[in-house]
Amino acid sequence: MSAAYWRRAMNTGLAAAARPLPLPRAVATLPPAAPAPDPYAHSDAPRWLKYLWTHLSARHVFVLAFVLIYPFVATPFFTFQIAGQALALGLIALSLTFLGGYGGMVSLAQMTVAGIAGYVVSILGGSAQAISLGWPWWVVVPFALAISVACATLIGWLSVRTEGIYTIMITLAIGVAFYYLVLQNYSLFNGFQGFQKVYPPTVGEVNWRDPVPFYFLALFWSLAGYLLVKWLVRTPFGIAMQGVRDNPRRMAALGYHVTAHRVAAYALSGLVAAVGGVLFTWYNGLISPNSVGTGWLINILVIAVLGGMRHPIGAFLGAIVFVLLQTFAIDVIDRERFNLVIGVVFLAIVLFSPDGLLGLWAKLRSRFGPRAALTSQPRRQA
Repeated sequence: MSAAYWRRAMNTGLAAAARPLPLPRAVATLPPAAPAPDPYAHSDAPRWLKYLWTHLSARHVFVLAFVLIYPFVATPFFTFQIAGQALALGLIALSLTFLGGYGGMVSLAQMTVAGIAGYVVSILGGSAQAISLGWPWWVVVPFALAISVACATLIGWLSVRTEGIYTIMITLAIGVAFYYLVLQNYSLFNGFQGFQKVYPPTVGEVNWRDPVPFYFLALFWSLAGYLLVKWLVRTPFGIAMQGVRDNPRRMAALGYHVTAHRVAAYALSGLVAAVGGVLFTWYNGLISPNSVGTGWLINILVIAVLGGMRHPIGAFLGAIVFVLLQTFAIDVIDRERFNLVIGVVFLAIVLFSPDGLLGLWAKLRSRFGPRAALTSQPRRQA
């Protein structure tokens, strides 16, 4: 059988496959479905407003109204110590959620990046130590973010060539190395004492150290970080990054630069972690080697896993639970062993729901929600 025959047969098969199938007469005579009305179709509304119109639900409106009203009905303790701290820690955990949940890279150096931002703010800005330079905050904060992003990029460049447990060990080694660097260096990092009285600025007549202003400052940047991550994972870069997470060899075969996407993900997560680090330093009013020690490196991982790493909101849910346990576990058990309560709660959530609190909520909804009630009803016999 000649090659010309095979080419003719293949061309005939391709033409038949490309030919559209005839529709049934009843379907062919149906009129085309009318598109859903768009109230902004003939308006000059910006794209972000159209996006909110199509994606905003009653649940989002309720949560937004709650977080805006919260500081006016809660005590200053719950506003500053609980909510403000949870928002700052949630931002740092959000950077790990972005890396681990959408990039498949678990890093233990996110608190290190946040600590770098806190140390830069303390060294260049104002504090109780004489070695601080006293630069204005509007110069110090961009410097802190830029240096932290550069360090996060370097950490990513060193660690993305490995996978799994090796990535975790490399980032843990970097975090421990930074801890001993700031512990033993006195000329730049002031050794084990660190920096005290590192307070947020007073702009006009607003003191951002007060509970309500600090809460809204942390809330604004938390919403910005949340929306940034939600937008990034829908962009071509975010979709390619998730493809690299699922099958890096196939993405490399398609022409994507796997290493460049991973390093860029580290840089973007470093930006989110740096903002959270500045807020956390302002919340504590100090930064020391204990702020970037091994305990806090693991705590950020606990917060991210506790809330659930498959959605950005999980970082803030885990931060709220962590802060509540850290604050009130002393009333349940001895002061020196309150971490035992946190560990037990963490193990219970992980054992019953590997996806964290969000996964547990999804299981409860599927079991006891309205859809479960509908599916559990017996079908009527025809």
